[in-house]
Amino acid sequence: SVSRGLGDVYKRQAVAIGKELGIITDASQAVTGSALDSLTDEELDKAVEKYSVYARVQPEHKVRIVNAWRRKGAITAMTGDGVNDAPSIRAADIGIGMGITGTDVTKNVADMVLADDNFATIVGAVEEGRRIYDNIQRAIKFLLGSNMSEVLSIFAATMLGFTILEPVHLLWINLLTDCFPALALGMERAEPDIMTRPPRSARESIFVHGVGFDCVYQGVMCAILTLAAFFIGHYMEYGVWTLTNSPDGTTMAFLTLSMAEIFHSMNMRSQRGSIFKLGSKNWLLLGAAVVSLLATTA
Repeated sequence: SVSRGLGDVYKRQAVAIGKELGIITDASQAVTGSALDSLTDEELDKAVEKYSVYARVQPEHKVRIVNAWRRKGAITAMTGDGVNDAPSIRAADIGIGMGITGTDVTKNVADMVLADDNFATIVGAVEEGRRIYDNIQRAIKFLLGSNMSEVLSIFAATMLGFTILEPVHLLWINLLTDCFPALALGMERAEPDIMTRPPRSARESIFVHGVGFDCVYQGVMCAILTLAAFFIGHYMEYGVWTLTNSPDGTTMAFLTLSMAEIFHSMNMRSQRGSIFKLGSKNWLLLGAAVVSLLATTA
């Protein structure tokens, strides 16, 4: 009865702190370690979502809580500094140890160590991780869309029996027009709403949420513009609409495709929002675009 009384005291304290921090709104959202002992793993799996505060738990309780969330398909993170936290830190998807107060055992089993023991650093790390993922997605989307436009243009011209671009043109586009803007996109700052987005699934493809469709759509549009530029240049040179090689048409197709990809890199700064509402500027991308544009038109 003494143990149960202490458990109730600890639970009341935990509930009061949880309410003050805005973690919970009712005492039913808190549970003690002794109450967890009375639950089977199946019962804990059903009830774990309603608990946000735990009081007086033992190392084995922490491991059970982590495993219950993992069985639900959630990505779990566990923080701690003592030896008793080591089992649950190891069981979690992301174990976070304290760099200053943490024991050597905790630091050794942790995936991440907070050098300053500041939990706000975790938020900063999550934001940086999301920014890096977004930038990888931007670069892949830009390169796939750009290369698809080149492939479609060459394929269409080959099927129609004329040469739209020479190999040296493709080499120039891939080395200069594609390379530097893609690298600059990797330095893009985080979008303003990056921390208000819901967590993404660890199993989702990088082409979800319309990214795959965007790659195809943008590639097709650039290819259409390139083919249109060739035919216009051909007509300006010969005055007739025929499917034959044209130096002026090739020149116009080359410049159109190059500039389309340069300006397309600006479009890649945000998947859905306007670049004029981002609130930041990517000077590296702007510089890469200017250098690519000047080198191409020189």
